[in-house]
Amino acid sequence: MGAKKQLEQNKREKPASMLSRTLSTGFFGGIFWSFIAWIASYFHFTTVSPTTFIIRSWLDADWTNSWLADVLSILAVSVISLLVAMVYYVLLRKTRGLLPSILFGLALWGGLFYLLLPIFPNVKPLTQLDSDTIVTTICIFILYGLFIGYSISYEYLDSISKKNI
Repeated sequence: MGAKKQLEQNKREKPASMLSRTLSTGFFGGIFWSFIAWIASYFHFTTVSPTTFIIRSWLDADWTNSWLADVLSILAVSVISLLVAMVYYVLLRKTRGLLPSILFGLALWGGLFYLLLPIFPNVKPLTQLDSDTIVTTICIFILYGLFIGYSISYEYLDSISKKNI
C-alpha cells in the first residue's frame, strides 16, 4: 500500500456551503416552529394555526379539519421558511447578537398579521383576536426569528473567522 492512499477514517468531509446551511436552517426552523404553533393552537393558546392560514383560508372541505391538513400546512410553512431564511441571509447575515433576530421575528409577525392578513380570509383581523392569540403568536415569531437569524448569523460569522485563520 502506498503512502498516497489515505485511510477513510482520516479523510475530512468537505464542509456544506453557506447556501445549503441557510436552506436547511430555514426548512427545519419552519417545521419545528410551525409544529410548535400547531401545538399551541391544539391546546387553545391561540385561535390561529398553520392550518388556519395555509389550508382553511382557501379551502372549505371536510378534510381540512383532519391531521392531513395539519401535516400539509406544516410542510408548506417549512417550504415558505426557505424563502424567509434566504431573506435573512441576504439582508442580515452580518449582524451580531440577538436583537436583530428578535426584530426580524417581530417584523415577520407584523408583516403577516398586518400586511398579508387580507389574503387570509379565515383569520380574524388583529383587532378581533384575543390577547392570548396575539401574545402566543408574537412569542412564536420571536423564537422563530431567533432560531433562523441567530443560526444563520452564527454560521456566517463562524465561516468568516475560519477563513481568516
